[in-house]
Formats: sequence, C-alpha cells, structure tokens
Amino acid sequence: MKKLVVAALAGVVALAGLTGCMSDADIASENVSKAADNFEVGRRVTVVNGITDKYLLVIEGYCSLGNSDKEREISVTCKDVTGYGGFKKYFVTLSDNVIVLTEQLQASQVSTERSRVVFKPESIIPDIRVGG
Repeated sequence: MKKLVVAALAGVVALAGLTGCMSDADIASENVSKAADNFEVGRRVTVVNGITDKYLLVIEGYCSLGNSDKEREISVTCKDVTGYGGFKKYFVTLSDNVIVLTEQLQASQVSTERSRVVFKPESIIPDIRVGG
C-alpha cells in the first residue's frame, strides 16, 4: 500500500511539472474533460444525417465520450438520473454522411491554474463476482 501511495504522489508531482508549460485554455479544457468523465457535466450529443439533415439520435444527460473507441465509432456513457441509478451506453458508428455534435449544456467552474487529479483508491480493488 505504501508503494502505491508513493507512486500516486510521484504521478501528481510529474503532472504538476507539466502543468507549468500549459496555457490556461489547455488546463481548463483538460479539467472540463475530467469533470465530464466523472459525470459532472451535462451534455447533449446529437447525431445528424448529413444528407437529409434529420436527427438520428439525441442523447442528453451527464455523459462521458469514449476515449479509446474504435476508428469511426463513438461511444457515449451516461449516468441515469431518472432515479433508477446505473448507467447507459450508446454506440454511434460514423459514416461519410453522419455528423456528431456534442454540446455542453452549462458552464463548468474549473481551475485554469491547476490540473485536476482524480484518485480513486477503490478502483484498485476489482469488483469480482462468482457465478451468474
């Protein structure tokens, strides 16, 4: 456990060193993205057919866009805020005539001076389930 804490602190120090080279806009953008990845930012994702100008799909909520999607695919994971809890995941396959617009619904109050670091120690211990 001690090694884990030391490794995490080393990562924070390294990130702090890199932050000195970044512009205010880069830091704010990074912090808004981290907030969205933690389901703190309301978004509207609109998928439009570029030929017919018709909406194919509109997703609204506290959503995170996929960071390691396959080429020509976008995944959207949203927190269910209807009272049932849980999450919903959507996949959009891009083609030559599909346009995806992601809009942030409200301003985020983030720092332009410090990069945000999210450390979740509970993610180190996996959720192991046995059986069906």
